[in-house]
Order: sequence, then structure tokens, then C-alpha cells
Amino acid sequence: MKAVLFIIMLLVTTSCSTFRFPGVHRINIQQGNVISQSMIDKLKPGMTKSQVRFVLGNPVVDNPLNQNRWDYIYTIAIAGGKQIRRVLILHFDQDRLSHFEGDFLPTENTKTLADATAK
Repeated sequence: MKAVLFIIMLLVTTSCSTFRFPGVHRINIQQGNVISQSMIDKLKPGMTKSQVRFVLGNPVVDNPLNQNRWDYIYTIAIAGGKQIRRVLILHFDQDRLSHFEGDFLPTENTKTLADATAK
């Protein structure tokens, strides 16, 4: 009897997460820093940390062990199950922006950080 009751409880609890009630409104959930292409194009090598913070805002991840790396993470869970995640990682050398990596690239009209630092 206890085994049957346990199986019924297990089925009820797992079905709640996969069953969708018709007509129930689902919302989009955004978390992190929203970063636009115009913000990326404003980043230049040699910018101070305060200048970068003015352009992008505070980083999402504050790593006390590595003060020369800032992580900006943006996720959005679209109603219906799709999730989008964008990452931007900034690297500093002597409190100046040296380069960045992630899902964002500067437009062709602006110099890339890699080109500017290579000269």
C-alpha cells in the first residue's frame, strides 16, 4: 500500500512540472546586464574601469580572486521554453581595458581591440 501511494505521489509531483495548463499566461524572465551593439562599439583599449562601468554598468559576477576580469552575463527565458544566454568577458591590464571576448563583436566601422592592441 505504501509503495502504491509513493508511486502516485511521485507521478503527481513530476507531472506538474511538464503539464501546461491551457490559457495560463507565461512571462519572459530577463536576468543580468542588457548589452547593446552600440555599447560594445564604445569600448576602446586603454579605457579605465570607471569608464567601462559608465558604458556597461556593474558586472554581474564580481570575482575577488581576479580583479582584472569582469563578467557580464545576460539571460532571457522566453515564455514557451526557449532560453537565450549572452556572455561578455572583459580583461584588464593595470586597471586599463586590454581586450574582451564572448558573444559580442565590434562593428566593422570601429577598430577591434585585438587590432588596436597589436599595433
